Amino acid sequence: MAALHRAFRIPIEGMTCEACERHVAQALEGVGAKLVKADFRRGEARFEAGASTDPDDLAAAVRKAGYEPGFLEPLWDSPATPPAAAKGDEYDLAIVGSGAGAFAAAIRAREAGARVVMIERSTLGGTCVNIGCVPSKTLLRAGDIYDQAAHHPFVGIETQAGTVDLQALVSQKNELVRRLRREKYEDLISEYGWEIVRGDASFADERTLRVNGRSIRARGFVIASGADPAVPPIPGLVGSGYLTSTSALELTRVPASLVVIGSGYIGLELGQLFRHLGSDVTLMQRSPRILPRYEPEIADAMYAALTAQGIGLVTGARFERVERGASGYRVHVEVGGTRRILEGDELLVATGRNPNTTTLHLERADVRLGARGEILIDERGRTSNPLLYAAGDVTLGPQFVYVAAYEGALAADNALNGAERQLDLSVVPAVTFTNPSIATVGLTEAEARAAGYSVKASTLPGRAVPRALVNHDTRGVFKIVADETTDRILGVHVVTENAGDVIYAGVLAIQFKLTVRDLVETLAPYLTMSEGLKLTAQTFWRDVSKLSCCAA
Repeated sequence: MAALHRAFRIPIEGMTCEACERHVAQALEGVGAKLVKADFRRGEARFEAGASTDPDDLAAAVRKAGYEPGFLEPLWDSPATPPAAAKGDEYDLAIVGSGAGAFAAAIRAREAGARVVMIERSTLGGTCVNIGCVPSKTLLRAGDIYDQAAHHPFVGIETQAGTVDLQALVSQKNELVRRLRREKYEDLISEYGWEIVRGDASFADERTLRVNGRSIRARGFVIASGADPAVPPIPGLVGSGYLTSTSALELTRVPASLVVIGSGYIGLELGQLFRHLGSDVTLMQRSPRILPRYEPEIADAMYAALTAQGIGLVTGARFERVERGASGYRVHVEVGGTRRILEGDELLVATGRNPNTTTLHLERADVRLGARGEILIDERGRTSNPLLYAAGDVTLGPQFVYVAAYEGALAADNALNGAERQLDLSVVPAVTFTNPSIATVGLTEAEARAAGYSVKASTLPGRAVPRALVNHDTRGVFKIVADETTDRILGVHVVTENAGDVIYAGVLAIQFKLTVRDLVETLAPYLTMSEGLKLTAQTFWRDVSKLSCCAA
């Protein structure tokens, strides 16, 4: 009788390309693994191994190849046949995905006493903790500190920036990711008590999921499968290879030059990160200006800040083709009728994200999709199948982790209890963690006029904020949009240091329908950036440059 083999999955950090997949496969095969399929996009390898194979040998082989293995996870016995459909696989709630939206749904459901199963095909924890918010923001902070060591505005203080050991920095980042993934995700499964199933989920019918040959049925479903980086249809791009927001965070050397297709929040953050670390960076954008959906004053302030840092900005670009040669990448564009070639050692594609719905076979569950494959939901988070709800990036709504968590909890309430709670995304803050950072909430001036408001707006330059003056860094701008008739605040838009901290006051002002006068009458702490909001409110009636410190 042939020896029993088992199928396994092992998460692997550090793979960024197809060559990495080959290195990992060779390493695992060298210690006895069979039928190895490594996938850098999923950050994992799947394979079969005999009962005598030592998991420590497998992990050591991956490390020796230069990558970081996670915990080995068994999938099923027998090389060819997954387990037959289990009897009694009936749940109150089945969740596809394991990010913020999925965990919020699971926690809410378990608190209500529901029997819950969660299906995850790749690394537990979703985008934010693994490849998004956590790893990018810790590297951005490191880049800021490095840049400030080389460039600061204070006389009499001498600092210098040495060389960058990006491999050490990325290793520290990976350790932080592993710790938070364990504390904020892995440990919570046993804490709350739901089942986790590994594998690709797809619908067999309107209330049945198939995973590794197993049938899972439930009273309700929440799809929170997230999104992956989108790739624009530029000739030559796919064949040339490129960085995404995921693989860029795994680079172990600072490229001498980097060209970036896209200048949304991901392009701005990662472009500035590598500029701070020493790369020559060029950002390319199809629209006539960066941040086209933001207030013009916000876009102008960021344009000035980025160009002052030496970042090249190419707007109004029509992309013709991408080439890759021995010396790097060549991106052919047309700008204002003139053809240009942008060159770089590395190429980063940062043009948005596409929902992960392709393999779910949602048509079998009678779920309607949008033009980009996103799941369409109503005001209760419900799909066209009344048993199915969706949350987070898979809907292509506001792509923020706090939105996904809010939607996941609401979906669980509605799916299990018929709560009929309605989504309210009218006051969603957005933060871009550049330096200076960008934060907005509510309506722009143009959006407010289009919505029928009689609008008034006021703008305050960074140089009018005392905190900016003592920092010797007056980059940025504050803007408040209000209803001229009622004085109610409709939008707050900020470019400044720690704009994400400042914007929470704007969130509260809009959420609770405060007026400009209400903001003026608050006590704003002196020498904080948040004081800029009060000063901006005061500019509706007076010239704040003619006020003493803290003048009411």
